Amino acid sequence: MSAMFDAYVTRDPAYDEMFSAGTLRPPYRRLGDSLRRLTTPDLVSRVEALQASYLDQGVTFDIGGEERAFPLDIVPRVIERDTWSTIEAGVQQRVQALEMFLADVYDAGSVFEDGVIPRRVITTSSHYHRAAAGVRPPNGARIQVAGIDLVRDNAGEFRVLEDNVRVPSGVSYVMTNRRAIAAALPETITEHRIRPVANYPQKLLAALRAAAPAGVADPTVVVLTPGVYNGAYFEHALLARTMGVELVEGRDLVCRNGHVMMRTTKGLAPVHVIYRRIDDEFLDPVHFRADSMLGCVGIIDAARMGNVTLANAVGNGVADDKLVYTYMPDIIRYYLGEEPIIRNVDTWRMGDPESREEVLDRLDELVLKPVDGSGGKGIVIGPAASTAELDELRAKILADPRAWIAQPVVQLSTVPTFVDGKLGARHVDLRPFAVNDGSKVWVLPGGLTRVALAEGELIVNSSRGGGSKDTWVLAGPTQEQLESGVNGSQAQSQSRSQSQDQSRTQTQGVA
Repeated sequence: MSAMFDAYVTRDPAYDEMFSAGTLRPPYRRLGDSLRRLTTPDLVSRVEALQASYLDQGVTFDIGGEERAFPLDIVPRVIERDTWSTIEAGVQQRVQALEMFLADVYDAGSVFEDGVIPRRVITTSSHYHRAAAGVRPPNGARIQVAGIDLVRDNAGEFRVLEDNVRVPSGVSYVMTNRRAIAAALPETITEHRIRPVANYPQKLLAALRAAAPAGVADPTVVVLTPGVYNGAYFEHALLARTMGVELVEGRDLVCRNGHVMMRTTKGLAPVHVIYRRIDDEFLDPVHFRADSMLGCVGIIDAARMGNVTLANAVGNGVADDKLVYTYMPDIIRYYLGEEPIIRNVDTWRMGDPESREEVLDRLDELVLKPVDGSGGKGIVIGPAASTAELDELRAKILADPRAWIAQPVVQLSTVPTFVDGKLGARHVDLRPFAVNDGSKVWVLPGGLTRVALAEGELIVNSSRGGGSKDTWVLAGPTQEQLESGVNGSQAQSQSRSQSQDQSRTQTQGVA
């Protein structure tokens, strides 16, 4: 491994999170020293064991109908405590503002009347659903789970790339990655104080129970899945199992007199909270797609009557619209009276004539994104596109300017990644997951780091061949901070306590 690190080359101008001018950055020093003690054959054997364990456990995703093991890189990503504190506060701020925005959009609409965002931006969004208007969640929470995608720019600053408050996925890999890396690098993980991730299912279940209809003291919670052929089915099953609730499909549910019931071997049983992993359009054939076989007839009316809670709420997708994203700094200022803690990536709206003219002159320099796209679909990276692709893109923008935004090419930060028997700099992003119980927003320490395994690739999605890394949030100060006396004994005491909590969790087999 020492020779591998010696041969490692960073990718300028991207910010490398592990190395600076050939020297290990403080959060990575202990990890680097530990990895250097491994021989190359030893590391290769551990990588092979990782891949085999994921196949055996069914930790997979679907690409074109083919189930594949989700690639997990053996080199973890490390985030120091102070950096994470900023991320945590920024994500909490973002979710709070989004929650207030959605409540306003589907009710009073003050944000339109005060000129913060044009009403037409919302009404023309493909994710705006009038069926959600006037529906007030029992505890005021429309976003039980959020996934806020972050990237780190050339200067090392985290920026928000997009918001996900519809049906954000990927948290199952956060939990399974930690278990797998703990088994593959036991000596390394014990040398670090790392904040645990095992309590996510308990936090999620508490938030779902808190969202139950009024007057229900002991709510029945279920996870609604499209079925085994869905690409994220592994996650649906894992969350249901770890929360100790039923995993159901639409055919398992029936609505009677405005209430949702679940078919069981003992007859129909009431359901109060549905953590749905189905897109809005497939939830109820009465209100949305009439040909949907995935949802349940009457489920929207039951929610409107206050007899069942859908988590996340129907209509949240307007907040995921990338055109709304461009207004988020103003939305945060409007509702919270604060400046954004984590800034957006600079963005041009194609609906603005001046911005559109500038972007059309620079198509070969910028990244163009469809506002309702997800999973990297439809993204055009100008410097990598052919003349024909740019001409086609130009025509699409002119035909429907509202459907596109443009951003500069952000050279996502890199982390050493073990590919084809050697370490190479690969681009990463980060999806922290937030859980909202209506009174506070809790952020899972670390989140999902996705890594583009192809050299130079900037799109990290699994559908484009990407993988993931275990994300370690340090529970205490770095060794450099300890040596300089920063944060003092209180920080060390807290770190030891958190480390002991993690050790107890790992001993129970659910790290």
